[in-house]
Amino acid sequence: MPPAPDVPIVAVVGATAAGKTGLSLDLAEQLDGEIVNTDAMQVYRGMDIGTAKLPPAERRGIPHHLLDTMSVRDPATVAEFQGWARAAVTDLRGRGRTPVLVGGSALYTRAILDRFEFPQTDEAVRARLEAELAEVGPAVLFERLRQLDPEAAGRMLVENGRRTVRALEVIELTGRPYSASLPTLEYADPHTVQIGVDIDRPTLDARIEQRVDEMFEQGFVAEVERLLADGLAEGRTASVAIGYREVTAYLAGELSLDEARERTVFATRRFARRQDGWFRKDPRIVWVRFDDPERLDLALSAVAATLTS
Repeated sequence: MPPAPDVPIVAVVGATAAGKTGLSLDLAEQLDGEIVNTDAMQVYRGMDIGTAKLPPAERRGIPHHLLDTMSVRDPATVAEFQGWARAAVTDLRGRGRTPVLVGGSALYTRAILDRFEFPQTDEAVRARLEAELAEVGPAVLFERLRQLDPEAAGRMLVENGRRTVRALEVIELTGRPYSASLPTLEYADPHTVQIGVDIDRPTLDARIEQRVDEMFEQGFVAEVERLLADGLAEGRTASVAIGYREVTAYLAGELSLDEARERTVFATRRFARRQDGWFRKDPRIVWVRFDDPERLDLALSAVAATLTS
C-alpha cells in the first residue's frame, strides 16, 4: 500500500459483540471515511443473520466494501483477502477517503495492515492434507500441528481444519514453524492506527447470549436452510462458520434446536476469548471502553496522533 500521509488507515478491532460496528460508523462519519469489512464470513452472500452483517438501512449512507462478494461454495484465503482489502484501502486513500477497517480476526487485520508476505503453496501437498482432513477429521490434524508448532496451534480453533491444513503445508514446504511466517508488528504504512473496543467478560458473555437469541428469533434457521440449498455444505470456508455448523447439525437431526443454540453461544464465547487474547498481544492498539461516552473523541485523538507522528 503506497503511503498517503494525509489519509490515515484506521482499524477498529476487538471481540465479537463488543461494539465495533457502532464505533466504526462514528469514525467513518467524522473522518470522511468508508467502511472496509475485514470479517472473513461477511464476504459471503446470504450469510447475514449469523454474521451480524449490518443491514443496508443501518449503514448511515456510508459505503461498505468487501461485503457479499462471494458464493458460500467459494473458498477464501487470507492471502486473497489481503489483496482485496489492500486494493480497497489504496483506492479509498487515492480518493481522499479514510478507510475504516472493522472486523474481529487478528490474522486478517494484521495481514492487511502489517508487512506480511505469504509463504509458498503446493497444490499436491495441499490436496493430500485436505484428503487426510476429510478422512480423519480436524482434531487429528490439529494435534499433529500442536506437536510441530504449539505457538501456531495456540492461535487457531480445533474446528478450523482449513487453517490447520495450511499451517501443516507451510511447515512441510519450508521446514520451519508456521508461526515463523506470521506477520511481524510493523505496519506497512506508518499512518495506521488500531482502535480496540474494550469490554469486560461478564458483559460480553451476556451480549453474546442476547445476540444469539436474536439470531434465532430473526430467522437464522431459515437462513441456514436457504444457504444449504445454495451449497453451503460444500463450501470449505463458509460451512465452518460458528452458528452455521451448529444449525446445520440441527437440520441434519444431530442436535436439538436448544442444543444448537447453546453450542453457538459456547463457541462464540470461546472465539471471543481467543480474539481478545490475540488483540491484547498487540501493544500498538489504542483501547477505548465500549461504554465510555468519550470513546469517539479518544479514538479521534489517536487517529490525529498517527498523522502527526
